[in-house]
Amino acid sequence: MKLSDGIEQAIHSVTMLCGLSPNGVLSAAALAEFHGVSTSYLLKHLQALSRHGILNTVPGPKGGYNLARPAGKITLLDIVQAVEGPEPAFRCKEIRQRGPNPLPGHKFAKPCGINLAMLRAEKAYRAELRRVTIADLVSQLVEQDDGSIQERGCGFLALHERVTGK
Repeated sequence: MKLSDGIEQAIHSVTMLCGLSPNGVLSAAALAEFHGVSTSYLLKHLQALSRHGILNTVPGPKGGYNLARPAGKITLLDIVQAVEGPEPAFRCKEIRQRGPNPLPGHKFAKPCGINLAMLRAEKAYRAELRRVTIADLVSQLVEQDDGSIQERGCGFLALHERVTGK
């Protein structure tokens, strides 16, 4: 299974936004700069995250993004579905019914074994993504970090965080 680069960027961006103060926001340009990615590409994914209730968007020249709900209530599945859509990765096109001398449709009343196996794998994949929250990822980072990763992120936030009037 291959996911778009937008998934990685979205997950890292949401994770970074956990470090904001209660009234803080971070611009798309700042998030893109921190991660070394294209602002326009990242912006598309940040907007998708906003549409799906994962991020708040604060408009205006001093605006930006922050979390719309607690990190413990945002799963990896939420982010993947916001960026990639809700459709399963494998979508059966019933090619077994094509080609020369196809059998009548009634011979294919049940889904084929390939489709069933792929749907089972999709179910397991989604269950694992649903199990992991952004708060889990932040906790793992804190446990494994010698302080340098947090220092880098906090230093960047100190320079780029914008505080809103809310």
